[in-house]
Amino acid sequence: MGQDKPHRTVDTSGTCCPEPLMQAHRAIKTMQPGQVLELISTDIGSRMDIPAWCGRTGHELLRTKEDGKTFRYYVRKRA
Repeated sequence: MGQDKPHRTVDTSGTCCPEPLMQAHRAIKTMQPGQVLELISTDIGSRMDIPAWCGRTGHELLRTKEDGKTFRYYVRKRA
């Protein structure tokens, strides 16, 4: 991932909607523009929620990685 190495990781494993989204929102508010947040979730709903949230807020969803029942989202904070 190189330059997109996350500046912060938030693990919401075991929580359900809307908790992963709420934690992502809280975390990214504390970050600088251009920094990357790694969000880890086991909530199947996050597959729709996180991309939709990025679309609404203007943050860039760099990539999504699925590993079994675990989802990892890499989100760059908008400038």
